[in-house]
Amino acid sequence: MQYIKPALTFQQQADQLIARGLEADQQELIEKLQAVNYYRLSGYWYPFKKPGDNDFKPGTTLKKVWRRYTFDRHLRLLVLDAIERVEVSIRTRLIYHHAQEYGPFGYADNNNLPGLKPQRYTVFMDKINRATSQSKEVFVRHFKETYAHESHLPLWMIAEIMTFGMMLTLYEGLAFNIQKKIARNYSIPREVLRSWLVALNTVRNVCAHHGRLRDRVLENKPKIPRAEKYPQWHTPISIPQDRIFGILTILKYFMNVIAPQSCWDQRFEELLKDYDELPIASMGMTENWKDCPIWTQKPNKQ
Repeated sequence: MQYIKPALTFQQQADQLIARGLEADQQELIEKLQAVNYYRLSGYWYPFKKPGDNDFKPGTTLKKVWRRYTFDRHLRLLVLDAIERVEVSIRTRLIYHHAQEYGPFGYADNNNLPGLKPQRYTVFMDKINRATSQSKEVFVRHFKETYAHESHLPLWMIAEIMTFGMMLTLYEGLAFNIQKKIARNYSIPREVLRSWLVALNTVRNVCAHHGRLRDRVLENKPKIPRAEKYPQWHTPISIPQDRIFGILTILKYFMNVIAPQSCWDQRFEELLKDYDELPIASMGMTENWKDCPIWTQKPNKQ
């Protein structure tokens, strides 16, 4: 099938949306389309479309669509803030345990990353070497000048220039006993931690590319700890694996451990209050979501 849709001017885009039933001031709509392109914004007006039709449901206004868009933007920023803290914490634990076991350059030996097959290890080291050679960080230049005979940076320096995805690969390459040590710092099984890191890496990429987050169905589903040992994940509400509330709850759990003084959860509650007209069910949330023990654990003020 050939794609034949023409490129429309902002004026034509606005006229088309108004003709389809969107209630909006034409000039304001044009300004919004100039700020956020038609295709990106279409993801936020999709729930207002009539089934099987391009027309909007009665009462669909630009304000309603725009508030869904701005809520999602604020949600992404909130999620990124927490993921940054989680990433720094995980990297700290990872480099500590691996360096204690194998030394600062132990990662340069595939035998010390038994979870990576040779081909994957080669790809991983290629990324490490590329990140090192392309880095403009002062500490990288200083190390190269001071220790010219060394082929690699110490692991704790590598940790400062690796991406979340590289960190995930490094974690997957660790021996099981080291994975367990790291996971024990967060009181969860190692396989649960791995699944959380995979899911967070995906969500981080969505946020970094300004993707739609609020109503997203997650492809990489994080594991929920089993009910017998971790009942707080299952009663009085069950945490979903495929919706953003599951990710938010994982982030809250991490924050309880690594930043108990944070008001991150309060900022999330304030965001919901500011947009209280938006339904929360599509996020995987129930009306009694705050009864979850993970969310009722309050930060210790310092």
